Amino acid sequence: MKAYIHHKVTGIPGTTYTDMEEREPGQGEVKIKLFSAGLNHRDLFVLQRHKETDPPLIIGSDGAGIIEAVGPGVQGVSVGDEVVINPSLGWKENSDAPPDGHEILGLPDHGTLAEKITISIDNIGPKPPHLTWDEAGVLSLAALTAYRALFTRAKVKPTDTILLPGIGGGAVTFLLLFAKAIGARVIVTSRSRLKRERALQLGADMAIDSNGNWDEALQGEKVDVVIETVGAATFDKSLQQLRKGGTMVTFGASAGDEVNFNLRNFFYGQYTLIGSTLGSGEEFQQMLTFVNEHNIKPVIDKVFPLQEVDKALTRIEEAEQFGKIAIKIN
Repeated sequence: MKAYIHHKVTGIPGTTYTDMEEREPGQGEVKIKLFSAGLNHRDLFVLQRHKETDPPLIIGSDGAGIIEAVGPGVQGVSVGDEVVINPSLGWKENSDAPPDGHEILGLPDHGTLAEKITISIDNIGPKPPHLTWDEAGVLSLAALTAYRALFTRAKVKPTDTILLPGIGGGAVTFLLLFAKAIGARVIVTSRSRLKRERALQLGADMAIDSNGNWDEALQGEKVDVVIETVGAATFDKSLQQLRKGGTMVTFGASAGDEVNFNLRNFFYGQYTLIGSTLGSGEEFQQMLTFVNEHNIKPVIDKVFPLQEVDKALTRIEEAEQFGKIAIKIN
């Protein structure tokens, strides 16, 4: 089968489109013919973490397709079923944190940027029927991350006002769509005027310039919840916009891992700071139900063929995209 792999050289130069061997399903597994896949910022991190001395690795965490074969012991699904892949491995039930041994598809295991993938029955769900293959292929990782951050961790309510710094990436776009689906007020930030305008078209109530004075732009308004995915570049400004007793959830650090903030102001403000990451199989099924009930469609930035994944990765690396980048496979 054809696949897009990483091997020998760190970064995008180490990726290539080539032939890889298919694996037949074993106990409790299914083999899926993939029609589409999605890219995430994680794929860029994998190109740095996957060692040059390691065997070739098929990258990618998101995908959707049709079950082509089932292994022994598989029940509840059949050949021909349309499915999406849950990239959260070894985390079945919802819990405060992932269990020991939790991994994400695409490292260390082979991922979804291939014509076929063999995976545990525990890591698939029914494709939402209102989604195209491209939309289904980009759904899982970013949507699951957004769902857990909003509903499991922040416990967002329709009456809340939510601040989303750095609109444009896949997960933040889902945060906007999910929050508006329940009727919450959403404020976004971006350095890009075009991204701010796009967010308003998608339902954001306000879009402000990340480089400006947020307090002036919000005219002193404070928010109930901040979902912080940028990191050091926006963390302190995000915290300053949180009402006393408010909640900040963080699951990203693309602009730096380490932050400094005034601890005394923090405890006097009675703030709650919560970490989050991906989600469980239970939350994955809840997310699919939510997407179906609210007829939510991922925002597609561009679609690339499998042999041009390097161009798609470059687009993410340069932060040019708004929404998700899809990879057409079959």
